Amino acid sequence: MLKTSTILLSATSILCLTAALSYINLEPVLAHSQEPDQQTPTRTAPPRNSHDFLGLGPAPDIAAAKLGESIYKENCATCHGPTARGAQGPNLVRSVLVLHDEKGEEIGSVIKNGRPQGGMPAFTNLNDTQIYDIAEYIHLQVELAANRGLYTHSDTITSGNSEKGKTFFAANCATCHSITGDLATIGTRYPQPAAMLARIAWPSTRGPRQATVTTNDGKKLTGTLIHYDDFETTLRTDAGVTSTWSTPTINVDIPDKLAGHRALLPKYTDDDLHNLTRYLMTLK
Repeated sequence: MLKTSTILLSATSILCLTAALSYINLEPVLAHSQEPDQQTPTRTAPPRNSHDFLGLGPAPDIAAAKLGESIYKENCATCHGPTARGAQGPNLVRSVLVLHDEKGEEIGSVIKNGRPQGGMPAFTNLNDTQIYDIAEYIHLQVELAANRGLYTHSDTITSGNSEKGKTFFAANCATCHSITGDLATIGTRYPQPAAMLARIAWPSTRGPRQATVTTNDGKKLTGTLIHYDDFETTLRTDAGVTSTWSTPTINVDIPDKLAGHRALLPKYTDDDLHNLTRYLMTLK
């Protein structure tokens, strides 16, 4: 079972992935001709809830699941784990029988009769109400595993030491960034540890690029790059004047806003990134 107490992606994985993605321009592909004809429905379909969308069936009976938790842990947890993710016995969250069950009909039969060929005893001491409660507890575990929209306290799903992260920030990041300026409330903007980690390792550079063009006669023009490749360069100045040149005939200076991040790439350790992530997530 994956542990939610640590960031599962290593620094090396994040750096390789984010660096690779920075060179790829992923444009949406329009495949309209492959889509079926859209017809106006004769009636409005009822809204789909998360259980329908995930194929989970009816929502678990929370009150019954709470009662079933203690019964489950007393009778089932040794083999199937405290949250039904498996131990000596199989994982019930991924069980086809559990996923097909509603209100304990199929689960109840197995609990009552056992599975001697699989080493599971019959629990004849449990009545129908207790079996129903156990089934609802298991169904609740299925929902919690499947529906990530129900997860809370994502800010705690990370390893790292906040104080060490603060020290690292002061030594390596504070020259360009400010926790009261550009990084104010960044913990709110990036509440998921993985997203924060990727942002630290290789921040995106959306928006137009600024550049300074120096012509052969020494004239300098600064503005926004409209187009730039090996053959042609087009620049729009702050005054709104647009000019185009053959790229080999000019010098184009594009400031590297990620120079500081590039310098840190070979220096980061996993602990550095985890500590810095933990620290920045406290900036709400």
